[in-house]
Amino acid sequence: MSTAILSADSELLTREQAARYLGVKPQTLAVWHTTHRHKIPLIKVGSKVRYRKSDLDAWLESRTIGGAEQAQ
Repeated sequence: MSTAILSADSELLTREQAARYLGVKPQTLAVWHTTHRHKIPLIKVGSKVRYRKSDLDAWLESRTIGGAEQAQ
């Protein structure tokens, strides 16, 4: 059995913390998950939901419009 060590970018956040980080309400994240509107990966730990900070950052990056490469 291997032991996974969480790095700073794979820190697990609660739905409330993840929502605060993204600037939305926790209920919004729940609706997005239920309706599959946005496919932000989440982790189920028993009945609790957790989000990796690195997954949230990747999702934000995928939503970025008009980056420096488009300005050229």
